[in-house]
Amino acid sequence: MTDILMRIGGERRPAEGGAVFERRNPLDGAVATRAPAATARDAVAAVEAAQQAFAAWSQTGPGERRALLLKAAQAIEARHDDFVQAMARETGASALWAGFNVHLAAGLLTEAAALTTQIGGEVIPSDVPGSLAMGVRQAAGVVLGIAPWNAPVILGVRALATPLACGNTVVFKGSELCPQTHALIVDALHDAGLPPGTVNFVTNAPADAAEVVEAIVAHPAVRRVNFTGSTRVGRLIAQTCARHIKPAVLELGGKAPFVVLDDADIDAAVDAAVFGAFANSGQICMSTERIVLDERIADAFVSRFAARAKSLPLGDPREGPVVLGSVVDMATVERCNALIDDALAQGAVLVCGGRAGNTLMPATVLDRVTPAMRVYGEETFGPLKAIVRVADTEAAIATANDNAFGLSSAVFGRDIARAWNVARRIEAGICHVNGPTVHDEAQMPFGGVKASGYGRFGGKAGVEAFTELRWLTVQTTPRHYPF
Repeated sequence: MTDILMRIGGERRPAEGGAVFERRNPLDGAVATRAPAATARDAVAAVEAAQQAFAAWSQTGPGERRALLLKAAQAIEARHDDFVQAMARETGASALWAGFNVHLAAGLLTEAAALTTQIGGEVIPSDVPGSLAMGVRQAAGVVLGIAPWNAPVILGVRALATPLACGNTVVFKGSELCPQTHALIVDALHDAGLPPGTVNFVTNAPADAAEVVEAIVAHPAVRRVNFTGSTRVGRLIAQTCARHIKPAVLELGGKAPFVVLDDADIDAAVDAAVFGAFANSGQICMSTERIVLDERIADAFVSRFAARAKSLPLGDPREGPVVLGSVVDMATVERCNALIDDALAQGAVLVCGGRAGNTLMPATVLDRVTPAMRVYGEETFGPLKAIVRVADTEAAIATANDNAFGLSSAVFGRDIARAWNVARRIEAGICHVNGPTVHDEAQMPFGGVKASGYGRFGGKAGVEAFTELRWLTVQTTPRHYPF
């Protein structure tokens, strides 16, 4: 068990009154982490520290910000083993998934470092003689970043990296399910030399989340909010931001369709589907959730996909290398078991896996899923996958879009022009032709549509999200006025 502290204004500190909460390992229930249970006053203190640091950080030159972010990337990589151990204890994640998190998180900081000199603007022609008119991007102020537990290093760093590159300061609210993992990120940034108050870290007990978030968003110094997590909580964040008129970037749930056309390379499609469906036991916002198969190739795909799914190593990640570790809690097991029972009762075919009795859930595949079944439309966020058979390409597109979510998606087909046109018609912020639904790169505009949220992380889209676009003019010649 590890005790952690918050970090406010560069100093480690407990919560007011010393209150704490515990995060337990999902497999054996042992206490993994004891963390401060912040109050609203703690949250306000974090904002005030960020506000105080903003004046200097926003005026720091791009070269200096770049150098510090590059050091932060190295500091993240240097803590690889710490992250692997913390993620196994707190969320049951495999070492494979934790290592991928560290690698991509370092890449996010490296890309953010490159953005520091890309925060520009434009000269805009004016109808006023002698007026030099410009659109200028400037740091917005204090940013609240809220990251989830499922890809904790990637998404924790993403909540910080581009805002910092743009000259903002950050209050980072760690997840209640992985407080130590998120604390390690902040420790790495501190070790890299970021000035005190540039990144402030608060943790809260689950019951206090709404009060802590309200206190932060309500503070006048907070100018941007970014949240990655469930659609249910995202709606609450959006309502809070709307009441306080604070712009937000929301990356929420998903039900990613994986469309396999009748001319697809079946082996390539199976490889991508296995990775997209079962990486981190399916607990990724981009996870392949619905596999939509043209009925002409469905039997061939299902037999190969099931054979691969059955072969995936499952076990306690603390005891050796596995692909499928523990899911995050028994609530996930109970949700997936209920979806399995409902689907089987209505005629679905269990291809492999099945109900689980603990958080070591096997790869489970249900064939012949129909819209009447809950698993057709509900996000499983676990290693439970639905196969939907369709008659043709038009039916495949309709099935892919028959959902409230719209984050990631994929289309497989040898005729690239045809697959491209299918991809253009899928209602999702992201679509990959002949690639997996799970794919992220730091420079790409990442985000969803519909119930998967709004706004974009990554690259130039991230700069737009975390800066203010201002109209500035300089009158260079005498100006005529009508009176």
